[in-house]
Amino acid sequence: MSFSEYWKTIEWDDIRLSIYSKTASDVIRALEKSKRDLEDFKALISPAAEPFLEQMAQQTAAVTRSRFGYTVNFYVPLYLSNLCANTCTYCGFSMENRIKRRTLSLMEIERECKAIKSMNFDNILLVTGEHQTKVGMEYFRDVLPAIKYHFSYLSMEVQPLRENEYAELRSLGLNGVMVYQETYNRVTYADHHLRGNKMEFEFRLDTPDRLARAGIDKIGIGVLIGLEEWRTDSFFVASHLDYLEHMYWQSRYSISFPRLRPCEGVLQPKSVMNDRQLVQLICAYRLLNPEVELSLSTRESPTFRDKVLPLGITSMSAASKTKPGGYANDESALEQFSVGDERSAHDVALAVKQSGFAVVWKDWHSGYSG
Repeated sequence: MSFSEYWKTIEWDDIRLSIYSKTASDVIRALEKSKRDLEDFKALISPAAEPFLEQMAQQTAAVTRSRFGYTVNFYVPLYLSNLCANTCTYCGFSMENRIKRRTLSLMEIERECKAIKSMNFDNILLVTGEHQTKVGMEYFRDVLPAIKYHFSYLSMEVQPLRENEYAELRSLGLNGVMVYQETYNRVTYADHHLRGNKMEFEFRLDTPDRLARAGIDKIGIGVLIGLEEWRTDSFFVASHLDYLEHMYWQSRYSISFPRLRPCEGVLQPKSVMNDRQLVQLICAYRLLNPEVELSLSTRESPTFRDKVLPLGITSMSAASKTKPGGYANDESALEQFSVGDERSAHDVALAVKQSGFAVVWKDWHSGYSG
C-alpha cells in the first residue's frame, strides 16, 4: 500500500469535524499520557487546547531536551534556478509571473558554495523551480558532485522524481529530500495548481514512499499553511508521518511549518494561523512524536524564532537568500518570497547561543568522498 491508497480511506470532512468536537477533557487526557496517538493529536491541535498552551509548551520543552539536548541544527538553502513549468497561485516562481529567470552554471555554483562555506555552513538545501527539461536529472548529475565536494550533508527541494532517479542522486551524494504536499485537500490542491506536472496530486503524495524505497536518509514533509484549514491539513501531515515511520523505519523524518509569505501574484490565505496557533501546532507535533525533527525557516520573524527555539524546534535555516545567486551577489527581483528573518548567520547563531543552545553546523557525515 502507498500513502495515496491510505489517504483515500480518510475523509477530510470527518477529520475536521472530529478535531473541532474535541473537548477540554480530551486535551487533559492527551497531556496526561506518556505516549500519544493520532486521536490525541487531534485534541492537541483543536480549539479546545488553546487554553492549555502553557502546559503544552512546558511538556514540549522537556520532551525535546530529553531527546535532542540543547542543540539546534543550522542549514541554508541554495537556490539553483527559478525556472518553472508550473502555474501555482502562491509561488513567486510560477511560470506566468513576469520575473527574471536564471539557472546557475557550475562556475556560479562554485562562487555560491564558497560564499556559503565562509559563513560556516556544512548542511545545505538545494532548491529549484520545477522544470524537468532544463533543471532535471541531467542538470542534477552535473551539479551534485560539485556541490557535495563542499558540504557534508546535502538535501534537495525540487520536483518529485522517480525512485530510480532518487537512488542515482543518492549515489552522487544526496542525503535528504524535502517534498511538501502543499495541501492534502485534493479539491483545494487543484484550485492552486493550474498547469504543469505539479497538477499530479497522487504522484506528489507518493513521493516520500519512493524516497524511502530509494534509501534516502531524511525525508521532509509538510503543508503550506494558509492554503487550507490548518488544523485539518496538519492532521494529514501527522497521519502521513505515522504511516511513513511504520512502513520505512530506516529513514529519518522532518516537518516544516511554512506560512504563506508575500510574493509575486499575492494570494490571500484561506486559513490564517496566528503565532499562538503555530506554537500550539509545534507543541502538538512534538508531543505526538518525540523523534521527528521540527524545522523553522527564515519565513518567520527573528522575535518569533528566538522565542519558540526552546520548545520543539531542532533545525533552523539562517541567512537565507531565496533567489539564484543570492549569496555571491544580491538581486532581489529573482527571489521566490521575502524572508522574515534577515539576520546574518553569525547573528542568528549568537542569538541561539544566548538562549543556552549549541549550534550544530553539520547534520551528519556519510563518509562520501566525492
